[in-house]
Amino acid sequence: MRHANIKIFTVTAALAAILSGMTGCSSLKQKPLPEVKLSIWWGDENDRELIGNIIEAFKEEYADEAHFEITVSKEDVQNSKGTVLSNPNNAADIYMFADDQFEALRQAGALLAITENTDQVIDANGGVDNGACQAAMYDGNLYAYPLTAGNGYFLYYNSTYFEEEDLKSLDRILEIAAENGKKMTMDYSSGWYIYSFFKGAGLELGLNPDGISNYCNWNATDTPYKGVDVAEAMLQIATHEGFISCDDAGFVNGVENGTIIAGINGAWNVEAVKKAWGENFAATKLPCYTLAGDSVQMCSFSGYKLLGINPYSENTQWAMKLAERLSDENAQLKRFELVGECPSNIKAASSTLVKASPAIAALAEQSEYAYAQRIADSYWHPTYIFGITIAGENSDNQDLQTLLDNMTMEITGKTE
Repeated sequence: MRHANIKIFTVTAALAAILSGMTGCSSLKQKPLPEVKLSIWWGDENDRELIGNIIEAFKEEYADEAHFEITVSKEDVQNSKGTVLSNPNNAADIYMFADDQFEALRQAGALLAITENTDQVIDANGGVDNGACQAAMYDGNLYAYPLTAGNGYFLYYNSTYFEEEDLKSLDRILEIAAENGKKMTMDYSSGWYIYSFFKGAGLELGLNPDGISNYCNWNATDTPYKGVDVAEAMLQIATHEGFISCDDAGFVNGVENGTIIAGINGAWNVEAVKKAWGENFAATKLPCYTLAGDSVQMCSFSGYKLLGINPYSENTQWAMKLAERLSDENAQLKRFELVGECPSNIKAASSTLVKASPAIAALAEQSEYAYAQRIADSYWHPTYIFGITIAGENSDNQDLQTLLDNMTMEITGKTE
């Protein structure tokens, strides 16, 4: 019996220890969860309900890790830089901004380097060479989440006149326009557009590390395609019977009065062109142009909206998790449905839904050849002078190399 009593005591003691341990575990489970406050500055209003739903799903997913208080406020994308830099400490934890503000924000220390799922975010947006990632990266590091890729340009065309094969070649487009007594157009007076020729030729332009000056070799004489080759190609186009250089207003007017049947222009004129051409409205990526006897793909600038993380946030890890969710494939696809924003996420951009929109599909197709606009203001005036000179068929017969040298000198600010 003595031994039996010992066994009973031992079991009872063991049971007590287990119960005591369980009580301890229960105490741990009841430990208060951290309070996480996050603020968001969002540029759009029409997708506010969607953003709210994404936030609620996020809060539910991580409900066992933290209590969240997340607020969303309206802040115009174009004003983000000024608002953030006026008081970075009080800026939102997550904020939307246009990519041309990236460098100023980064240099001011207002963008946190992204360390949460960085490779996945880059891959989802087409890799480091894609324009969306270039717009959000510096020196190999990701500083923002790509959100949209809608501010770019592509080829509009009236499908009455063109077969799909015709659209691959600018020469063929011009030929068809001339045969029909019509015009194909782009704006030679704008550096926004003539960039497409020089970048297609492999010539370089960009912002120096100082953030205030440009580098540019558009006057190069020792590259596979020389600057003069590009100038001669542009001049050949300008003198073609089927071409006319005109600005936005001229493009829309020509579409409406029937004189223009194809044109390189931006997404902001979609509704006007649709109204004019009706069921014949169509769009695609930019064509190839003839350069020194070769067929070369035209490139483009492209504009992006990005989500940045404020380095002064008290909850940067949670801010990164939420920003990734707000900009992922599912969120971008749903935003496209609501507000028509072209996705930067490559899976979303290649979806059946997006491809059903000719203009957005054209932007997505062109994105492979589109690059972020990283230039200082000294770029615009010299490219305007060069562009209108070529559009005017170089009527004064100026030396093309001299024209290129002068333009490049002004773009870079260098006198030699």
